[in-house]
Amino acid sequence: MKKGIVFKLFILTTLLCMFILAAIFIGQTIFFKQYYANQKVNEIETSIQSFMVEYLKAGNDVEKIQKLEQDFYQENMTWIATLDSAGNIHFADDFSLKIQLDPSREKDFSNRTIHIPLYSLIGLEDMERVRYDLNQGNRIYIDGVKKDDRFVPAIVTVENRNSVLENMLLSEKLFGRKEVAEPYPIERSQQLMEEVRELQLPADPGRIIREDYLNLFLKGDILELNLPVGSGSSNIYSNRVFIERVKKFQVDLLFKERQLSVTDTIDFEENNINYKIFIRPLKDTTGETMYIFAMTSLQPVDEAVQMLEDYYIYLIILVLFLVVLASFYYSKKIAKPLLQINDTTSRMANLDFTETIPITSKDEIGTLSNNINTLSNTLHSYIHQLQQDIEKEKRLEKIRKEFISSVSHELKTPLSIMKSCISILEDGVASNKKDYYFKAMAKEVDKMDMLIVDMLELAKFESGTYKMNMDVFYIDEVIEYICEQLHIDIMKKQLHVHKQLSKIKVVANQHRIEQVITNFITNAIRYTPNNERIIISMIEEDEQVKVCVENKGTHIAEDHLEKIWDRFYRGDTSRNRSKGGTGLGLAISKNILELHGSQYGVSNTEDGVLFYFYIKKDE
Repeated sequence: MKKGIVFKLFILTTLLCMFILAAIFIGQTIFFKQYYANQKVNEIETSIQSFMVEYLKAGNDVEKIQKLEQDFYQENMTWIATLDSAGNIHFADDFSLKIQLDPSREKDFSNRTIHIPLYSLIGLEDMERVRYDLNQGNRIYIDGVKKDDRFVPAIVTVENRNSVLENMLLSEKLFGRKEVAEPYPIERSQQLMEEVRELQLPADPGRIIREDYLNLFLKGDILELNLPVGSGSSNIYSNRVFIERVKKFQVDLLFKERQLSVTDTIDFEENNINYKIFIRPLKDTTGETMYIFAMTSLQPVDEAVQMLEDYYIYLIILVLFLVVLASFYYSKKIAKPLLQINDTTSRMANLDFTETIPITSKDEIGTLSNNINTLSNTLHSYIHQLQQDIEKEKRLEKIRKEFISSVSHELKTPLSIMKSCISILEDGVASNKKDYYFKAMAKEVDKMDMLIVDMLELAKFESGTYKMNMDVFYIDEVIEYICEQLHIDIMKKQLHVHKQLSKIKVVANQHRIEQVITNFITNAIRYTPNNERIIISMIEEDEQVKVCVENKGTHIAEDHLEKIWDRFYRGDTSRNRSKGGTGLGLAISKNILELHGSQYGVSNTEDGVLFYFYIKKDE
């Protein structure tokens, strides 16, 4: 044992020193780059969430949204833009052509004034080359794609000019080639007509229908050329890497080449620089899907230096913590588990199994701790089970004795009556009343049979092994049904039954609750004088329903109210055997209600007796 622990301490010290050296080396050479990247990505993720919230608050306030984009770039050094459902940059009218379209068969774009975004067709730095070809009034021809009610241009041709602006990614996808389209719209229109005939589509030079998109060919006049002013928007338009990635995303979106309904984060490299793109779908205030598109560089510049300083702070704290921990380990690590083992075993000797030994190692002490814990759990389980079995056996034995005693006592009277009848019949004293005595004996046999059934039922409830299966039912329907079943008994005594019921659904064992209500109502019928009233009512109280059965008649003595629930209890002389019953109905009802966890009781009213119980309503 000693040799093993000493060897462990030696290995631990060696490994600790090696770990510190390895941590410094690996941290500087490998993990810092990943740490920096993860830290920055997490910060950008958080900033994007905040941006999305503020964007929704801004609504259609262009200046506020552009301010949000500028602030986002300054805080995170990350380009960000909001794209509509067709992949166009929102609020890009400051770098666009305003066009008055000609009439066409495409109703959505006939005689409309639209803005053609230029960032997807030409770079901001190349605008001087074509700026004067895009003057007001010039005739223009546009090939593009319709997405919902939006138009995405692929090729823009200016009439009688050599100016052709083209979104190469989109036009390559549409026409399957990389060269620019012919600059003459008439020839271009003829080409489109040939493609229509080849596809056997309706002859409409204004559009070509594919499987996943609608290709339009529009004509119109330039109304206005809009170019950005200031540095806010121009930062986005002048970053060709960002714009190209936006265009690539738009093509994927239009042609369904990427699952874009979920959050997406993309890594790519260009010019030996690593970038990360964040795409987040967002529902605007109108319910339309739009996209937050952000791009950042992962090159460690000024912020990487600051991150390195923060990293070294954490590293120094970690090394100091390990040194202090190692010193503390020598003084406490070995002694602590031994003291815990001693304390736990002392408790076990006194049959206290509540405490377990924490296992902090896999050496000999750890194995010993685990074995002691296993032993403690096993002993505790066996002792607890044994105590339960003993208590259960005692309870069952008590029930058996009470059952035998009660049955013996209750069977004395009917057996005595039957014995007397048999003696009379044997002696022939009253031969003319033979049928009377046979009926009397049959009646006593029925009483004994009912008594035994009730006793078995009561013993089952009191055994502690019976489980209630719950049903959902209308309690008022159950009461109505029971009253119908007892109608003959009610009519014999000419009783008036007043019902104050509500249609309420409850959760309980329907058969057993019927048994309780039957006992209560039968008891009321039995002890109510002729021509008197029985009142059955229901009262809603929060999550429960109170069911009441009140009969007019003799009161129960106050000191007997609690004892009335006991088996065979007949404290009130008016409630004796001559009234019928076995004396077990209320005892059975008590056990049924207790198995339901229900409150119940009995009380004297102004001119009668009220029995009640509570039952849980269905939610």
